Amino acid sequence: MTTQALKGHLDLLVLAVLARGPRHGYAIIEGLREASDEVFDLAEGTVYPVLHRLERDGALASEWTEANGRRRRQYRITTAGIARLEREQASWRQFSSAVAAVLGIRSWPSPA
Repeated sequence: MTTQALKGHLDLLVLAVLARGPRHGYAIIEGLREASDEVFDLAEGTVYPVLHRLERDGALASEWTEANGRRRRQYRITTAGIARLEREQASWRQFSSAVAAVLGIRSWPSPA
């Protein structure tokens, strides 16, 4: 999947990964890749600007940590970030349901 196709949804995806616990940048990229069955294979240059913007907006906080002699910036979701994640999840559900309706796709999972 192209980065362009994800434009506008990356904030939601990054917040969702960090809602599972703090991670450094590369681990966030790996989390996105693993959770999407490798569909979202994003470059650092795509994800780091999102992290910086979300931190500037107060949705994330970060601190320097050291692991195996290497310094890394670890990010965590804030209370404001959790609220934003919940708003964006609701918006995504509404959007994806509307797209599915236009395409004639039944809701997933379909009722038994």
